[in-house]
Amino acid sequence: MPANAGSLSRIVPAVHGRRTAAADPHFAPDFANALRDAYGNQGLVDLYGRFAAGDGFIDATMRRVIWRALATSCGPGLQVGSGAAFKHAETFRIGAGVFIGAQAIVQGRYDGLCVIGDNTWIGPQVFLDARHLDIGDCVGFGPGSKILGSEHTGLPADKPIIQTDLDIRPVRVGDWADIGTGATILPGVTIGKGAIIGAGAVVVADVPPFAVVAGVPAKFLRWRDETELMRGKSGGTS
Repeated sequence: MPANAGSLSRIVPAVHGRRTAAADPHFAPDFANALRDAYGNQGLVDLYGRFAAGDGFIDATMRRVIWRALATSCGPGLQVGSGAAFKHAETFRIGAGVFIGAQAIVQGRYDGLCVIGDNTWIGPQVFLDARHLDIGDCVGFGPGSKILGSEHTGLPADKPIIQTDLDIRPVRVGDWADIGTGATILPGVTIGKGAIIGAGAVVVADVPPFAVVAGVPAKFLRWRDETELMRGKSGGTS
C-alpha cells in the first residue's frame, strides 16, 4: 500500500439513502393483482423461481411485481436483487423505496409479521429471521448481516435441541440505524434510532438510540457526536 494511501480517502454523497423512491411502472399494480388472482400464493412462489436469478429488466421487474403481489402491502420503488429469497411473503409490509440485495433472504413465518420501513437498504447476502420483525425507515444492513428472531428452548434436556420448542422473540430496528457488515442481532433485541452496529458485532442486548456498539458480544463504545446527529437530522444516514 502506498505510504500516502490515507490521502486517497474521500467523502462522497450517499446514493440509496438520499434518493426519492421511483414510481413503479404504470402497469405494476394491476399486473400484481392479476398475477395474484391467476396463481395464488403458492403459484406465485413457484413462478418466482423462473425469474429469481436473472439480472435483466424482465427478471428484475417480475421479482418486484411478485413480491408486491404476495405482500400484505408494498410501497413504490421496490428493488429486488438476483437470488434474493423469501418465505411467507404474505406476512410482509414493505415501505416505499426499499432495496433487497442479491442473495438476501427474508424468512417470515405463517403466523408472524415482518415490517420493513421506507427507504431501507438490505445488502447482499443479508439473512433476516422475520417471524416477528419491525424495521424502521432509512435503515441500512451491511452485506452478510443477520437478524435471528428465534431459538430453541433446549428443554427438556433428554431431547435433541432441534426437537425442542422455538422461543420467538420480537426484534426491532429503529429508524436511521446502521447494521454493519457481518453483524448478528440476537432474538428479542431492540436497536434504537440512529444507532450504529459495528462490523462483525454480535448484539445480545438492547442498544440505545444514537449509540455506537461493536465487538463480541457487542459493547458500548461511544455516543454519536453532534456533527453526526445533525447530519442524520438533515437527511438520514443510510
